[in-house]
Amino acid sequence: MRVWATEAGIRRLDFHSDTSEASPGETLLSPKPPPQHLTHTLTAVQDYLTGRLRTFDLPLDLSAVTPFQLRVYQRLLGIPYGHIATYGEVARDIGGEANTARAVGRAVGANPINIVVPCHRVVGADGKLTGFGGGLPRKAALLRIEGIEVDGTTPSSRVHPEVIRFQL
Repeated sequence: MRVWATEAGIRRLDFHSDTSEASPGETLLSPKPPPQHLTHTLTAVQDYLTGRLRTFDLPLDLSAVTPFQLRVYQRLLGIPYGHIATYGEVARDIGGEANTARAVGRAVGANPINIVVPCHRVVGADGKLTGFGGGLPRKAALLRIEGIEVDGTTPSSRVHPEVIRFQL
């Protein structure tokens, strides 16, 4: 995973493993010490991935996204741990028309802060896994961490939020 942080908050969290180049205008090393929230982010993500954290309390820097994307991401932040929403539901909730679901899909696909802005909790209208920038196996794994059953790791895999796993 890669994490970019500004003084304002976390700007990017993604699954890319190539650290040989930074995004335009960003550097991999800074002469200043990293912001304190960067360390907190790394700990929080590790705690989430091991099932010890359900809600993130991190400063986010979403200054580089469009106003539409910001509305979508704010809605995604409202999807509770262990729950899902469809692209159409997100579109409706932000005041869009039925055909806005595709635009929501593009915004979700461009999400710069994976896991924390829970784009993995958005599925197709038919309850299928659909796309994920980190790959469908990762999306399925993230949903399973949250107790949501998933039939597989392909676009046709069905997500079953109605199946609730209890830890004994």
